Amino acid sequence: MKISAAIKGVYGHVPDNVVTNHDLAKVVDTNDEWITSRTGIKERRHQTEGASSDMAQMAVDGLLKKLDIDPLEIDLVVVATVTPDYPFPSTANVLCDKSGMKNAWGFDLKAACSGFIYALSTGAQFIESGKHKKVIVVGVDKMTSIIDFEDRTTCIIFGDGAGAVLLEPDENGLGVQDFILRSDGSGREYLVQPGGGSLHPPTHETVDNRMHYVKQEGKQVFKFAVTNMADVSAEIMEKNNLKSDDIDWLVPHQANLRIIDATANRMGLPKEKVMINIQKYGNTTAATLPLCLWDYENQLKKGDNIVLSAFGGGFTWGAVYLKWAYNS
Repeated sequence: MKISAAIKGVYGHVPDNVVTNHDLAKVVDTNDEWITSRTGIKERRHQTEGASSDMAQMAVDGLLKKLDIDPLEIDLVVVATVTPDYPFPSTANVLCDKSGMKNAWGFDLKAACSGFIYALSTGAQFIESGKHKKVIVVGVDKMTSIIDFEDRTTCIIFGDGAGAVLLEPDENGLGVQDFILRSDGSGREYLVQPGGGSLHPPTHETVDNRMHYVKQEGKQVFKFAVTNMADVSAEIMEKNNLKSDDIDWLVPHQANLRIIDATANRMGLPKEKVMINIQKYGNTTAATLPLCLWDYENQLKKGDNIVLSAFGGGFTWGAVYLKWAYNS
């Protein structure tokens, strides 16, 4: 029987600090009605102390404890993030140390909001190869570390958080069935953090010009996201001969409620089959999908057909089709 990679557990962490739309209205020229009508976001969490690895550690430690697994059993850790603790070493490297995963190797994967599906697809192939038995995939971002709180177009959208899943081999037809991943680097001009890399290393000038913050052309990103996220979700259904009735859950990236609705409509799915928690966490970038799975875990049943779909800066986008492997 073919080995597939199945999610055997999920855990999430969000900071305690809740920031509402009314809180942001005191900082920038905006209001609750404007934010809610355009994004669907009511509040988000901000990490006031620590780094991405600290949130990732909370998620991973919680996952290992929940599943009663010794950290030394973990073979590989893949961390999806665009807000690493350092340029190097990798946040995965730091996380393995903090969580006691001394026998694991790991690496960071950078695909912005598509990070978790890129990382999940990557981790799954290490399981399918037969070389690894226990792989942890983490989506984590401290977006507040790269957000300009003078820019009302971006500071209202993003929050901080982390989510982790454990992948293990399955020979009963459960787990990751298929994935489609795409990228288009010409989209970098519309959604980018211009400063801090080798193109624009940190200088007084890059700091003065606020180049170390996220810059977004909202209309362009929205147009690309609506089209591509919906298209790739429909494509993975067609490729696997899935009809709307066959899908139990859509797990969409939580960037904007209108993009989520457009994707669900393209797939022919009613709202009750769509995981949504954007109203309480905002866009946590690589963490949105595992946080959705964490929030909805007790509603998932063994054998459920699930499609995860995302679109991110770069541009990056894609979809993963999997069969859920356990009852909560």
